[in-house]
Amino acid sequence: MPSAVTSWAGRAAAATTNASRPVPSCRRFASSIMSSRKLLAVCSGGGHLIELLRLTPAFEGYSVVLASTAPEAPEGQAIARYYRLTDSNATQKLRLLRTAWQTAAVVFRERPDVVLSTGAAPGLLALVWARLRCDKLVWIDSIANPEKMSLSGRIARHLTPHCYTQWPHLQRSAGVQYLGSLIPLNLEPGA
Repeated sequence: MPSAVTSWAGRAAAATTNASRPVPSCRRFASSIMSSRKLLAVCSGGGHLIELLRLTPAFEGYSVVLASTAPEAPEGQAIARYYRLTDSNATQKLRLLRTAWQTAAVVFRERPDVVLSTGAAPGLLALVWARLRCDKLVWIDSIANPEKMSLSGRIARHLTPHCYTQWPHLQRSAGVQYLGSLIPLNLEPGA
């Protein structure tokens, strides 16, 4: 019994010692939390990647992980890790399965706080997997779809309340919002 009392006394003394340590400032504490927040950005290559890279100023305070079908990570970007995904679409069933497996692996390995996509199949698949464990999912439909939402976008709007179009007349679709375009458009005649 004395050993039990001694161990409790030791724990109490240790707790008192730890309690007397200075508490870190709120600013340092908040910045350490923010820097540990992780954003997973997923898209196809080409225009989808260009649109996603235009959003990088909004990623401040996040550790950014990029997964794309582009052959290499874009240079000059603050990206913690890059994953290359297999390019696929709805007509390429076997490649689509491979992409689904790859996106699942990335989502569950990285455990992001936010998943954002500017489109196509890899981004949609990442949102599907992330919906199982992630708090915030964001879909931004490509500007290349002026007449209607892309197939992936039409599916994504059912996965997240944060579904955006870059065309004002498409916000009428249920669950889709318009906040502007990522690529400035000059719609003036003769421009």
